[in-house]
Amino acid sequence: MLTLDDASLTLDQIVDVADGHQAVAWASAARERVVAARSVIERIVAEGRVIYGVTTGFGKLSDVTIPRRQIEQLQLNLIRSHAAGVGPPLSETETRAVMLLRAHVLARGFSGVRPVVIDTLLEMLNAGVHPLIPSKGSVGASGDLSPLAHLALGMIGEGRVRLGGKLMDARQALELKGIRPLAPAAKEGLSLINGTQGMTALGALALVRAGRALDVADISGAMSLEALRGTAAACDERLQSVRPHAGQKEVAGRILELTRNSGIMRSHKDCHRVQDAYSLRCIPQVHGAARDVWRHVRDVLSIEINAVTDNPIVFAEAGEVISGGNFHGEPVALALDYLSMAISEMGAISERRIERLVNPDLSELPAFLSPEPGTCSGMMQLQVTAVALCAENKVLAHPASIDSLPTSGNKEDHVSMGMTAALKLGQVIENLETILSIELIAAAQALDFLSPLRPGDGTSRAHQAIRRLTPRLEEDRPLSGDIEAIRQALGEVLSAPVFDS
Repeated sequence: MLTLDDASLTLDQIVDVADGHQAVAWASAARERVVAARSVIERIVAEGRVIYGVTTGFGKLSDVTIPRRQIEQLQLNLIRSHAAGVGPPLSETETRAVMLLRAHVLARGFSGVRPVVIDTLLEMLNAGVHPLIPSKGSVGASGDLSPLAHLALGMIGEGRVRLGGKLMDARQALELKGIRPLAPAAKEGLSLINGTQGMTALGALALVRAGRALDVADISGAMSLEALRGTAAACDERLQSVRPHAGQKEVAGRILELTRNSGIMRSHKDCHRVQDAYSLRCIPQVHGAARDVWRHVRDVLSIEINAVTDNPIVFAEAGEVISGGNFHGEPVALALDYLSMAISEMGAISERRIERLVNPDLSELPAFLSPEPGTCSGMMQLQVTAVALCAENKVLAHPASIDSLPTSGNKEDHVSMGMTAALKLGQVIENLETILSIELIAAAQALDFLSPLRPGDGTSRAHQAIRRLTPRLEEDRPLSGDIEAIRQALGEVLSAPVFDS
């Protein structure tokens, strides 16, 4: 059981909850903070004070004062009117991550909602009632208004939800699970839809996948280095010490560990080659730079996961409500765009190694790694597929965050496009996973041709893991199934090498 308290939610906890492995509660201390903040809102309503989103309209309509008798209707209308998303719905995993982050920020005690709002959200999360959230429609300015409105729509018993893998009306699902639909009171509709939890949830899940892909890239790169009879000399610790980027040093060490005791490398120690191509020699620099980007994005998201991104924000101790811009997604949008560029580069360098593996003019291996070049085309098409995905990633890596278009009558005149950045990042990572799977298949085939020379300690174990998933190519066959088998089991490939340092 994960218990939400103050500001300690981690990436690993998000993944556990999103995957359905952990139930969620919230601490009594957090409940006390929520009650204290709620009392401030109730006092404002009782006194008839003008506070944005509590006793006024929203956005361009913020200068419209709302009569007390219409305050609850205002919040209900807000949820309904902003549920205007389109496109494929978020997956259940993504939806659960959004629900968790929304509950977490509300439980911080700065939003002014009643405890029942958080209770309802967590009851739905724990019961597997997942609102259907369209993926498109957020510009990431007042937060992810449309996705979060669809989340709130399910809470009030409207719209559609998934329950047990089935689509049904929200009210029916709530009844089946004994959950009372929420009737939003003053400010609660606004508190449910204001925030960056859509882009942050998707970004957090993507970041974890990206970290795994970076680890796999070191393995596929080391296998290609050996298969192409390259040298690990460029990973010498002394080279890294005079350019001490953390990622570069880490990757160099990993390559040395993976290729330790390589019989293949020993066999050509005194060969005619002076230097390897950049895609081999510069693995520490390119892979390492991507790791440094990953760490930066992790730091940004770790802050955002535990940040208060509502508006206005309630400070219970002072009895004040302050309107600001914490909902703006620029910090997240820029970080996710940055990671997309790094991940795209990882696919680009992997594709160059794939080309070297299949091109007999560069590899000194059978053409296209074919068991019978000419009669069999072998792995010719694998490189073509990798090129197609690299080209797509180059388009997707164009930053979404630089494209701001004003909304809400020009009141929201600069927006972050953070949700777009998050959605693009997910596709870029999926493409990289496929490109790396192709490199692993090609590198394993190349290492087979070098037998009985033995690869390094780590690359041998990775090669064995690949062979458990897909056989050596002995004659032409469709390879799309092999690619998908590896992509689905990248964790197995990753767990095969043991890094001793």
